[in-house]
Amino acid sequence: MMQQYLETKKQYPDCILFYRLGDFYEMFFEDALTASKELEITLTGKNCGLKERAPMCGVPYHAVEGYLTKLVNKGYKVAICEQMEDPKLAKGLVKRDVVRIVTPGTNLNMQALEESKNNYLMCVTYTPTKIGISVADVTTGDYYLTEVEDLRKLQDEMMKYQPSEIICNDAFLVSGMDIDDLKGRYHISVNVLEAHLFDDESCKKALLKHFKVNTLMGLGVEEFPVGVIAAGALLQYLYETQKTTLEHFTHIYPYLTNKFMLLDSSTRRNLELTETLREKQKRGSLLWILDKTKTAMGGRKLRSMLEQPLIDKEEMEMRLDAIEELNKDSVSRDELREYLSPIYDLERLLSKVIYKTANPRDLIAFRNSLEMLPHIKTVLKGFEKEALRGIYNDLEGLEDIYQLILNAIEEEPPITIREGGILKDGFDETIDMLRSAKHDGKKWLALLEEEDRERTGIKNLKIKYNKVFGYYFEVTNSYKELVPSDYVRKQTLANAERYTTPRLKELEDTILNAEDKLQTLEYDLFCKIRDSIAMEIDRIQKTAKAVALLDVFTSLSLVAERNRYVRPKLNEKGVIDIKDGRHPVVEQMITHDMFIANDTYLDNGSHCISIITGPNMAGKSTYMRQTALIVLMAQIGCFVPAKSANIGIVDRIFTRVGASDDLASGQSTFMVEMNEVANILRNATSHSLLILDEIGRGTSTFDGLSIAWAVIEHISNRKLLGAKTLFATHYHELTELEGKMSNVNNYCIAVKERGDEIVFLRKIVKGGADKSYGIQVAKLAGVPDMVIDRAKEIVEQLSDNDITAKVQNIAVDTRADAKAKKQPKYDEVDLAQMSLFDTVTDEDVLKELMDIEVTTLTPLDALNTLYRLQNKLKNRWGGREQK
Repeated sequence: MMQQYLETKKQYPDCILFYRLGDFYEMFFEDALTASKELEITLTGKNCGLKERAPMCGVPYHAVEGYLTKLVNKGYKVAICEQMEDPKLAKGLVKRDVVRIVTPGTNLNMQALEESKNNYLMCVTYTPTKIGISVADVTTGDYYLTEVEDLRKLQDEMMKYQPSEIICNDAFLVSGMDIDDLKGRYHISVNVLEAHLFDDESCKKALLKHFKVNTLMGLGVEEFPVGVIAAGALLQYLYETQKTTLEHFTHIYPYLTNKFMLLDSSTRRNLELTETLREKQKRGSLLWILDKTKTAMGGRKLRSMLEQPLIDKEEMEMRLDAIEELNKDSVSRDELREYLSPIYDLERLLSKVIYKTANPRDLIAFRNSLEMLPHIKTVLKGFEKEALRGIYNDLEGLEDIYQLILNAIEEEPPITIREGGILKDGFDETIDMLRSAKHDGKKWLALLEEEDRERTGIKNLKIKYNKVFGYYFEVTNSYKELVPSDYVRKQTLANAERYTTPRLKELEDTILNAEDKLQTLEYDLFCKIRDSIAMEIDRIQKTAKAVALLDVFTSLSLVAERNRYVRPKLNEKGVIDIKDGRHPVVEQMITHDMFIANDTYLDNGSHCISIITGPNMAGKSTYMRQTALIVLMAQIGCFVPAKSANIGIVDRIFTRVGASDDLASGQSTFMVEMNEVANILRNATSHSLLILDEIGRGTSTFDGLSIAWAVIEHISNRKLLGAKTLFATHYHELTELEGKMSNVNNYCIAVKERGDEIVFLRKIVKGGADKSYGIQVAKLAGVPDMVIDRAKEIVEQLSDNDITAKVQNIAVDTRADAKAKKQPKYDEVDLAQMSLFDTVTDEDVLKELMDIEVTTLTPLDALNTLYRLQNKLKNRWGGREQK
């Protein structure tokens, strides 16, 4: 047995081998040491012909899923080695084989998976020119492929799908992607596959064979050569690990990333689309507000829509039409939601059917779900909008499958499928007979005994039983002459004879073997029923997706009605005009009707950039994020929190919000900020929406103001970018740009002053703030009065050296230069003219350098200090060269 174990382990060296022995899965040697530590189970030993006992531990087979989940969540792969024959019938060693390899991306334990979130496996094929991506969920049959140009876009796709496991080629490890960061921060298991799995021809053949087509054109993937390699490698990996036909992978969906609104990882995080920034909880996110779905399938579909907003106006309008029609008939909508409520996760139940792991109770859940479908179709028949008609056409009643399960499976069957009691009476004649034999055997024997007593005339004839001879007729010696010829002697006693007959032998065989035969026959028939359901996979999947989409529409309709959302108008002219817009999450987290609504107007002309000033805590960030969320909600085809909204479709939303560092990779707060700004300026287009909060606050005042100024200049220049932008800042000097640049406008948060006290009015008004109210905010936060008083003294002294006058001079100089060069618009001025804060001398830098106590600096402090001093010198010498 141990030789068999070692031979199997040799085939799966990178897996922990769960080796079935009776009612346990056992692990030996290194696997046992690892598993006992990770699972916190007792380590024992076994004599197996070696000098020392082999380390050993085990888990019960009926509780294996929980232990599997613990191991795969920690990044391990587990090979399940099962007994392939009944030990009672086996001659010699029981045959065993690995039936499945469980990895983080192929875990089928439904209890361990978040029901409203897909468990994705991602395959990455890295080449110098393109990166192929394929993503699949083995629990639902979803299967996608695409291609991207660089690592940043690859990371955006990773953040969109949030895979639990990534498989890749060797080149990906040296591509520059931080693999340790993927494993550590994002808890993604990363496995490198053998090179032959990424062979171009083998990948094509795998896809063509699986989908039973002759050309890639038949799958619509011919324009994704590197994506095809990723998809083919992923499929081969699934065949190797799952060891099934993967019949639920019925379609592969290619897509272009530019067919959806681009949301990079920073934007997803800052806008808190599916989880909050700090607690990583669903509560407090946009998904939490919108998700009132009744089914797990609907929850996953809504999350997918939120992760991939549309840029196709027609498709958005179709979704909005569906929600509007449901709003107009709220009675029917609520009836639909009632029928959706009992529906289980058809997609994942179907996967269990395909994997042959579905038990009788799973089929009852399946049947109860199907029971709702005819009612849903009846209600849907009254709707006319295209999206709802499409759902009606895709949704089948599946009455044949419902009837099969209804007729076959007991209402409250056992969980296990090998102990009988699964099938209803009347479903199968043989099963009915065996059950009758099991329960009515004594009656049959009593009737036979009575019949033979009358037939033979032997008055004391009795049927008896023992373990050696089984059932027999016992006749005393006084009646031996009456024994008929069909009686066959079995045993002679001192005062009696024991006989059997063909009829008694038949009854004995039926009664004694009834239970074993019954269990075997019920198991075989249950498997046939399960297989017949699997044959209808296309119909079931199509219906499941229709149910999911209907669930999303009814959820969004209900949310729109409850929260007083309105249907947005959509335009392709670049105008964003929101009246009385509200933050969808914040308004639900505070007292009803306490949220202050605000307007937003942006376009690609004279209202391209809004500079927003005002104190901390006044609501600048909330206002900017609500604008981004309203645009995003409109583009997923959802009603929005506003009095009215006319939304110009944007191709991308970028956000730079808040201060955060990344010490693990040696990046300071300011470096993180500049990385995000660089990404935005390089990748945004004139059709993008930018949300920029406090650019330049992580460095010195002069440097920060210069960067913020230059960023606004760059964005406002239509030849360079010209993107719609909300720009919040504490640099009040930037308000000087209004009137100097034709497309910049000032707004501020209204504040009411009462002596030293301030009241935030949360209202966006035209104009710029002339104060930051930082000291008042510090007082509100509870900073001691002594510190507050001292701060007031210092600010008075510093105000004498205010840089506002210098900024005004810069603006005047810049306008004069522009006029001399006959350049009518400020936004076309050369950016080099911004190196104007040349107030640092070389001696200042040298003195600061000499005063540094090097021995007390941390590595991060040293990097930041070096960066700051270098920038001072660059500003100094850059200014001289300019002059």
